[in-house]
Amino acid sequence: MSDLRLCLPDSITPEQFLAEYWQKKPLLIKQGLPQLINMFEPDDMLGLALEEDASTRLLTQSSTKQANQPQWQLKKGPLTESDFDNLPEQWTVLVQNLEQWSPELGQLWQALDFIPQWQRDDIMVSYAPKGGSVGKHYDDYDVFLAQGYGQRRWQLGKFCDEQTEFVVGEPIRIFDDMGDIIFDEILEAGDVLYVPPKLSHFGVAQDDCMTFSFGCRRPNVMQIIDSIADVATNDSDLFIPMILPQAPQASGELQAKSIDAITAQLLQLLQSDRGADIIRQAVCEVVSKRQYDALVPEETMNTDELIQALAQGATLQADYSGRLLYNQNTDGISIYVNGQRLDGLDNHATALLVRLANGEHIKSKDVTNIDPDDLMEWLENGWIWMDCPE
Repeated sequence: MSDLRLCLPDSITPEQFLAEYWQKKPLLIKQGLPQLINMFEPDDMLGLALEEDASTRLLTQSSTKQANQPQWQLKKGPLTESDFDNLPEQWTVLVQNLEQWSPELGQLWQALDFIPQWQRDDIMVSYAPKGGSVGKHYDDYDVFLAQGYGQRRWQLGKFCDEQTEFVVGEPIRIFDDMGDIIFDEILEAGDVLYVPPKLSHFGVAQDDCMTFSFGCRRPNVMQIIDSIADVATNDSDLFIPMILPQAPQASGELQAKSIDAITAQLLQLLQSDRGADIIRQAVCEVVSKRQYDALVPEETMNTDELIQALAQGATLQADYSGRLLYNQNTDGISIYVNGQRLDGLDNHATALLVRLANGEHIKSKDVTNIDPDDLMEWLENGWIWMDCPE
């Protein structure tokens, strides 16, 4: 899997895609991910949907709209077998964070390496029988819709905004008006459709159908503000009251000049070297946080077994259900994983984690300068996983 072909048409380079399509317009990539073909059967996903720790949703649609009654029903997991009894003709089951359940599927992110890995969200599967869908909707993030099984017809329409009116009373954000249809095609297994944020889209299963959504997203402003506050809490100097100019004023008034002076000091801090360090750490912590709780492994190997497996040809890779990244600054390289900065790393460990973050497969010869117990800790923490040859 380490030499995956990029998920782009032969006629489009990564530079062209980022300049002309990314967050601007859709792109159909015929056979962009042929590795998905026959990777999973519907029963695999239906079985996974019943796992207690799986993040799942079951969406059902009534064939007729009744007055004052929602047409759609949403059941959030954990799901049980009885939830699949007596289903209507049109239904869909969604399972999030598939990387955590299938590292082999997670490796397919490498085909999208032209998108920085810190912008990866998760891989979600949508399984539906013929006619199933999740309605006409849009997403606030970029998504690569990869067909893994069966066929799905996709229609794309207008770009939406905050004025878009959703159907009232439904448990999901759907609407009726997609505007002019700009794309209407059936995707076969292996095909991929890139959809930019806020572009309306509507997919309908043509038969038993699985679509794998590779979602990409960036942090929002509130996440960054919250993280800045968390990081700044560790700086005791910031708890010292501000020195503000004082002018005669009514005792009950807070003058605009006082607010302006506070704002000026705040901006001065954020634009200083100290502020830059706070913002840098805050951003790195936000974008490296996991979107879902980590699964606790049922069993693990010991350090000796780890070294033996590497000697027999196993490789180490970044765990695609986690978030491993690095940031280069004037103080050197900082490593972040799952929302935490790793301090106290030596140069060898830092260099190896950089390679792992960049998607490299690490072999036995690459870890001669690394304490085996450190590798074992990384494995147990879910920062990396081991790929053993068959």
